Amino acid sequence: MSCTRRDWLFEAGVMVGCLSCHPLLGAIAAPAKIRVGVQLYSVRREAAKDLPRVLAVIREMGYEGVEFAGYYGHEAKAIRKMLDDTGLVCCGSHTPWESLQADKLPGTIEFNQSLGNKYLICPWLSEKLLSPREKAIETAKLFNDLAAKVKEHGMLVGYHAHGHDFKKLDGETAWEVFFSHTVPDVVMQMDVGNCLAGGGDPYVILEKFPGRSKTIHLKEHGGPPGSVVGEGTVDWGRIFRICETIGGTEWYIVEEESSPDTPMEAIRRSRENLRKMGR
Repeated sequence: MSCTRRDWLFEAGVMVGCLSCHPLLGAIAAPAKIRVGVQLYSVRREAAKDLPRVLAVIREMGYEGVEFAGYYGHEAKAIRKMLDDTGLVCCGSHTPWESLQADKLPGTIEFNQSLGNKYLICPWLSEKLLSPREKAIETAKLFNDLAAKVKEHGMLVGYHAHGHDFKKLDGETAWEVFFSHTVPDVVMQMDVGNCLAGGGDPYVILEKFPGRSKTIHLKEHGGPPGSVVGEGTVDWGRIFRICETIGGTEWYIVEEESSPDTPMEAIRRSRENLRKMGR
């Protein structure tokens, strides 16, 4: 899955075009490198047994951040110390819809402030909140209200992709209807593998919503059983080009669910494959 000559020429052309039209060539800074994190759901059983050890091993693998999906009974301050001790940062938290409601939101914000996390990503919405089309629009407005509330605390709210989000509603996917009616502050956390599994087109959708993919889940699709990132059929070069030009992406987040017997090895292989692809 190495960079092809066409990929290289595309990226080089973008840079040359930018340089040629800029009056102050010396003032142009290279785009910030997108950091790589891992969703801890990938190694949930191991994390539940010994979170400090798992975090230390993840850092040794070369990951820079972790995204939570539950806290394994630990308090926020204890988790923050574990992160600080390993040199990791929190690159997001999958925050259930219930935890974003008015009665729970203050506690959710306080907990994540302690973690140093600014991304509150709703991991799942039932189909009844996204269908029919009018309901998807109604739910989008609720996220707009949430985005305004958490923005006061320097945070962003977002939504994570699952296969059912790409069900068609009058010719357009529920995902597209939802994000067409949310404000730019609502993070579109695409999950590449889930999108493809649900019949969606992640390449087209990422291009349709520039600047909205502040965090994105890297998950493989296709390939032999147990394939991790870089071993299946996803065109990662195309995904990276979009994220690194128009996506506004700040974090690549690996999530592995294809190797249930060896989850730590799966996220290690994913990180190694990303490194081979220059990420």
